[in-house]
Amino acid sequence: MPFGINETMGQYSELFMLLAACTYTVAFIAFAWDLAKSSKALRAIDLKAAQAGEAAKVPVAAGAGAESATPRPGGERLAGPADRAERPSSSMAAGGGGVITADADMKYAAERRAPARVAVALTILGALIHGAGVVTRALGAGRVPWGNMYEFLTTGAFVAVAVFLLVLVRRDLRFLGTFVVGLVIIMLVAASVAYWTPVGHLVPALQSYWLIIHVSIAVLSSALFTLTFAMSALQLVQSRRQKTVAAGGADKLGFMRLVPSALSLENLSYRINAIAFIGWTFTLMFGAIWAEKAWGRFWGWDTKEVWTFVIWVVYAGYLHARATRGWTGNRAAWLSIVGYLCVIFNFTIVNQFFNGLHSYSGL
Repeated sequence: MPFGINETMGQYSELFMLLAACTYTVAFIAFAWDLAKSSKALRAIDLKAAQAGEAAKVPVAAGAGAESATPRPGGERLAGPADRAERPSSSMAAGGGGVITADADMKYAAERRAPARVAVALTILGALIHGAGVVTRALGAGRVPWGNMYEFLTTGAFVAVAVFLLVLVRRDLRFLGTFVVGLVIIMLVAASVAYWTPVGHLVPALQSYWLIIHVSIAVLSSALFTLTFAMSALQLVQSRRQKTVAAGGADKLGFMRLVPSALSLENLSYRINAIAFIGWTFTLMFGAIWAEKAWGRFWGWDTKEVWTFVIWVVYAGYLHARATRGWTGNRAAWLSIVGYLCVIFNFTIVNQFFNGLHSYSGL
């Protein structure tokens, strides 16, 4: 493709990325509005119930938020009285419209939350525009669009949104929208401000079909780790809230009633991390095979290789520790967060400040 056309496609890609970021921003506001509006409606319902002499809050089992529950094989805990989820409870606010609390199974209920539906629609629109930006970048470069940090970040952000939307088909994870879309906006802004790279050719070592195999799996795994990071952070907040409510304290985070219990978040995060860990294992394996093809050795203790292995070890430790029933609850959430911080460190600090055979940042 002539250089002029390449440059034009690159400009179109940047325009699409800007439009996608703007659309995601509106979606982020809509998701936040949904949480705020639902929280306000729930407080109104509680006040009305209290005035009628009924329970002041949606019942939460005594001891909710405690980290002890009946274990079962594989390290997964059965929901016990210590951290049972707040079950769905349709109610009518003064202004009309059903509002529910979180479902432990994260299934869709019959209620209609207009801001959430608008937010999802905007996220889908943003993802379509974002996808157009990724495709035009690929057309402009004449290759897969993940040859440098800018491309990896923009493509990774797109995959994170796509995975989130795909999971929404079966599970009601709209409560994650604010956090996932917020992270995607940060990724796009960072890509445009700190890591922007013009369309160009790859260095010889990257001109291989292994680029498609190795990096595509790494992108998908990183997107899944992004979801579990958001869920683990919410788990910590929900766990603290449940303990406060169980102790008779005021519920200052009413919007968290739209979020499943800490146990439900932990279980789903564990399952997704297990899938992402398998992907990261293949990333490590295929990277070694590619290194042998390009440099004649499977492993050379390059900084990038070391930190890819460190990430694998951290998530392997997370899965093993949780499976042994010793590291559950908040400790498991923190370990998952540490794993994601290692992913961020590997992508940013290692790529920018450590020289090596993997210095392909494009900066």
